[in-house]
Amino acid sequence: MDNLDHQLISLLRNNARMSVANLAHKLKVSRGTVTNRIAKLENDGIIVGYTVKLRPDSQPNEIRAWMSIVVAGNETRSVIASLLGEPGVASLHDTNGRWDLLAELRAENLTELSNVLERIRLIRSIQQTETSIHLASYRGEGA
Repeated sequence: MDNLDHQLISLLRNNARMSVANLAHKLKVSRGTVTNRIAKLENDGIIVGYTVKLRPDSQPNEIRAWMSIVVAGNETRSVIASLLGEPGVASLHDTNGRWDLLAELRAENLTELSNVLERIRLIRSIQQTETSIHLASYRGEGA
């Protein structure tokens, strides 16, 4: 990836629905160049999908939580595969230190969050978890 690819990805992160013509104008390249770059980034597996970003206050009752996870033995890949199939897991991160994984959880209410926690705790090779409910954001996404 070169500087143009990084600039293109930055623009798409900000607005994945930006038109090719608008991207080309901002990058000062042709529409064909943008189309070809996007296709290459997708084919190379660098861009793996597009998503919708919601205004932080659009779902005021949604519950967000962070779950720190310890994986037993050398089973991290199988645990990751199971967690990626869990609809309550909004994002999943590998980390270092005391915890092996950090999962961002989202639920419509406390009952749903409880069900998500129960399903996750039943995943084979999860040795220990600690969950904290997200109360407020002061900087970054959701602030």
